[in-house]
Amino acid sequence: MGKITFVPVGGLANRMRAVASAVTLAAKTDSELSVVWFQDWALNAPFGRLFKPVDRKIACLRDASRLDYALLDRPRSKNFHFPLLFQKLTFKSCLYERSITPLCNRHFDFERWAKEGGCVYMASYTAFQPYDYAWISRLFVPVEEIMEEVESRCRNFPDKMIGVHIRRTDNLASIRQSPIGLFYQKLDEEIKEDDKVGIYLATDSEEVKQVMKERYGDRIFSSGKQADRSSLEGIREGVADMYTLARTQKVYGSFQSSFSDMAAQIGGAPLEILKL
Repeated sequence: MGKITFVPVGGLANRMRAVASAVTLAAKTDSELSVVWFQDWALNAPFGRLFKPVDRKIACLRDASRLDYALLDRPRSKNFHFPLLFQKLTFKSCLYERSITPLCNRHFDFERWAKEGGCVYMASYTAFQPYDYAWISRLFVPVEEIMEEVESRCRNFPDKMIGVHIRRTDNLASIRQSPIGLFYQKLDEEIKEDDKVGIYLATDSEEVKQVMKERYGDRIFSSGKQADRSSLEGIREGVADMYTLARTQKVYGSFQSSFSDMAAQIGGAPLEILKL
């Protein structure tokens, strides 16, 4: 049996889809899977504060230790590329996050790579294997405090609930390609069709919350907490937002935002990305 050491990279949804891909690859290649969860600027939160432990029969997923930071983190200028030497000596082959998308575009055979490598290392922020969406719900079960918050938000939902994810802050592609006017147009159509429809709004912008509430009033359901993805509590809030969005019947999402896609995968709701 081979062994895959896998490091998920990026924000919350990027890591979730990357881990689901790694689990799928390990199952296809009959490999042991070890997932190491690092904290960094993109997601500064330990796995254990967001989700319940993963079944060890599926994968060994752990929060990174100090030794892991020295040996298994992605080699980069931040760590003076120090882990690279250990990784080259320990693993038969290593694939890092910047190479994954180009390899996917060239139809690289990841299964063959894992089987022939025996003991391999990979880091990725994207899906590199098609996976069953059911894996997301099995692998990522929010901790009790977050699920209690989700249940509290959903308690007063009307019978028909539309989900909206409007990404702003640092995602320039979403800002340019998914302007708020597109969301107004779709939501106005939904209201015309069903005057009792409710709208759950997930966003990283307080300004968006304000203008949506001004336009749609009591139809809008959203977190009462300030959007902040730089703190642990803000990231836990993001998980609650994602799993609440997953409870809606339809999701209107933002261009190039994996958050919208992941919420739809969790809940099985149809997803429409609004873009120019």
